[in-house]
Amino acid sequence: MVDVDTRSTNAEGIAAAKETLEDYTLRFAPRSYRKWSPAVVGISALGGIAYLADFAIGANIGIAHGTGNALLGIAIFSIVVMLTGFPLAYYAARYNIDLDLITRGSGFGYYGSVVTNIVFASFTFIFFALEGSIMAQGLELGLGIPLWLGYLLSTVLIFPLVIYGMNTLAKLQVWTTPLWLLLMVLPFGFLVVRHPESVDAFWSYGGKDGAGVSISGTLLAAGVCLSLIAQIAEQIDYLRFMPPRTPENARKWWTWMLLAGPGWVLFGAIKQVVGLFLAVYLIANLPAAQGIANQPVHQFLEIYQDMVPGWLAMTLAVVLVVISQIKINVTNAYSGSLAWTNSYTRVTKTYPGRLVFLGVNLAIALILMEANMFDFLNNILGFYANCGIAWIVTVATDIAINKYVLKISPKVPEFRRGMLYDFNPVGLVGFGLSAVLSIMTFFGLFGELLKPYSPIVAVLVAFVATPLTAILTKGKYYLRRTDDGIELPMFDEHGNPTGETLTCVATGMEFERPDMIASAVPGPAGEIQYISSLALSTDKNGLHLLPRQH
Repeated sequence: MVDVDTRSTNAEGIAAAKETLEDYTLRFAPRSYRKWSPAVVGISALGGIAYLADFAIGANIGIAHGTGNALLGIAIFSIVVMLTGFPLAYYAARYNIDLDLITRGSGFGYYGSVVTNIVFASFTFIFFALEGSIMAQGLELGLGIPLWLGYLLSTVLIFPLVIYGMNTLAKLQVWTTPLWLLLMVLPFGFLVVRHPESVDAFWSYGGKDGAGVSISGTLLAAGVCLSLIAQIAEQIDYLRFMPPRTPENARKWWTWMLLAGPGWVLFGAIKQVVGLFLAVYLIANLPAAQGIANQPVHQFLEIYQDMVPGWLAMTLAVVLVVISQIKINVTNAYSGSLAWTNSYTRVTKTYPGRLVFLGVNLAIALILMEANMFDFLNNILGFYANCGIAWIVTVATDIAINKYVLKISPKVPEFRRGMLYDFNPVGLVGFGLSAVLSIMTFFGLFGELLKPYSPIVAVLVAFVATPLTAILTKGKYYLRRTDDGIELPMFDEHGNPTGETLTCVATGMEFERPDMIASAVPGPAGEIQYISSLALSTDKNGLHLLPRQH
């Protein structure tokens, strides 16, 4: 006879497991599902960076601080993202888990990582709103659609595209990328060839104050760019579907992991530079464009009009904006829905389904758009950058330093409930100190002189506090258990998560070995039973939770 509590656990677990559209929201991506080649996964991930926000960011920081400071700021941003993105992308592709699951075992604990999930979810709706605003500007310019209606259309359009998860997103990203690249590269190439003087104007542009290159100007520019540091989490939402790495595909696996992981920033940096280049050209040659030089839709429209007839230029500009917005906002909406669902289920032990939070994320983004967030973009991104940097640098430091240098943190990432402590001070202290101190610096609480240095404060505090806390706590809050009660090996002969399956006692369904843990409830004959991490996350009373090992 199954008691009521167990039936409740089973019902929640079955509901979660049988939701075919969830795309492995709460657990690692099983081997049986990962049928794409490294190239398809990589192109899909890079399709998610098709956003036009980079053009607006590059234009904004250049107009505010000049070309020299903007370029140096973009360089700092690129270096930080490359260094922090590599360990995260590698762990995602190698162990097939998203950044939340990586964060759990890299210093935060099972519940502690919820705070970073909220940071990431905020990233997705902030940038969804930014891209939706750009699309609405394009629709208003090309079709005369009022901005408020454009905001609504850019939100509603995305919902049906995200419902079907990775299968649909991979096709969308692969098929739209060639046209997007063509439309984006043409104007830049045209200007360089037809108007070579625009290059000299670009290099000599001094921004609003014309003060020249300075440390403060460079760091302020870098701070705005670094708001994009959490983009690696969206790259990882694709990279977790990489196929197993074998001797036969190792070169392609590494190439696409690096290119679509930390390498995304190379494409982002190029777009920021091009955005500034186009803005400077408009400012120098079209006095009437002074107020719109930072808006990507106007940047491209003006250049297209110099290339082709007006009607075609308008068509191309609208098509570019719509394709770019769709390519990135399906990723923003998808990743945001994963983050919200994951956090809610962990805290409440109730599984509402990813589509519920897809709606929540889109609703928040729509409110931001209607509030005209585009007009105070630099302030929003500068503030958010501190939180994003604190999270990403803390996790990357735990992997690179605590796991591989100090050897305090377990090398193999752990994400299953019962194997981890609820909270780990290593990540929470590193993240908390970094976020708080850098935000205080950003708002000038340590003086106006230090204000531009808030991104540097965020990086340095997280980099120092994370290993220091691990040393002080002797790493004893990482693993609640070292034995998951299953004799089958976790990895195959090449070090990939194995595809062997076990039956989940709560759902009666088959799950792959890395997703399973022994249940504390023995079988009818006293035999060991197994439960999936998905079902265990909805176990309200902890019936199946193994005791802590001393």
